Amino acid sequence: MALTESLDLEPGTMPPAFALPDTDGSLVTLDQFKDNPILVVSFICNHCPFVKHIADPLAALARDYQKKGIAFVAISSNDVANYPEDSPEKMAEEKTLRGYTFPYLYDESQAVAKAYRAVCTPDIFVFVRNQGLAYHGQFDNSRPSQGKATGEDLSRALDSLLENPSTTLSMKPSVGCNIKWKD
Repeated sequence: MALTESLDLEPGTMPPAFALPDTDGSLVTLDQFKDNPILVVSFICNHCPFVKHIADPLAALARDYQKKGIAFVAISSNDVANYPEDSPEKMAEEKTLRGYTFPYLYDESQAVAKAYRAVCTPDIFVFVRNQGLAYHGQFDNSRPSQGKATGEDLSRALDSLLENPSTTLSMKPSVGCNIKWKD
């Protein structure tokens, strides 16, 4: 595992388009979320200890904020030839196990991760409709070896954006495993 920190991105960056298969085989596109005021895009995977640490709290946080109209989508871009535990079949099992109520998409070509400049798992992006990137950072201060995952940073960002979509947010980079790029 190579510990990697998310890249610094310019606030206001618009989300790159995607059309990726969900674990149920349906195709999910960015355009499907155009009516949601806020979209959370998380690059995750099944095997990363940093993602495992936040998986259940992320599922719970998503359920709470989906009731407020916020859309969530997760994308796995790892090389499954070398990391078979991140395969689409295993992703479907993980989605059920964790109770994810959002699409969990497979980026086989890794083009979407590259377009978003995602580099680690988890790598979390929050976009406000018509305004672009409002938050790119950590779920919270906890790590697998310290503290319980609460989603405090992401929750604070979402609450601020719900109150005022033009809010300028401070961002702490996410830290996790590097995305497993194909050779």
